[in-house]
Amino acid sequence: MNSFFSGLFPCVGFTGIFVFLFSLLAFMRYMNYRETLALAEKGLVRARGGNGKDALRWGIVIAAIGMALCVGLYPIGFIGGGSRFPLGFGPWMLAGLLPMFFGRGLILIYVLTREDKKAEKDGESKQVEPPSVS
Repeated sequence: MNSFFSGLFPCVGFTGIFVFLFSLLAFMRYMNYRETLALAEKGLVRARGGNGKDALRWGIVIAAIGMALCVGLYPIGFIGGGSRFPLGFGPWMLAGLLPMFFGRGLILIYVLTREDKKAEKDGESKQVEPPSVS
């Protein structure tokens, strides 16, 4: 009976953390929804600000966390022989590779969707001229 409770407490604690985080996020979304409704009742529209740099910032942060996890988890492959996995690269590396590639994806989204501010500032638009036929 004692072993049952010794395994129950970490499970409840771990699940409790996720429930708390999920409920906090749900509450924040609900408050944002209520704010949007209050603005709409007054005939106002929420300002959509931002220049797209949020994707770049989050991409860099998440990619850095993923890289740190990869570097920290890589030595696990050499513990206990490590001959099962080539170069010590096993399934535990997914904990670092997933956030690293997710962060790289966010950086790629920023690079592919950013607007050319210099052309917009000068009022010039880039037009491609057809080649001359001689």
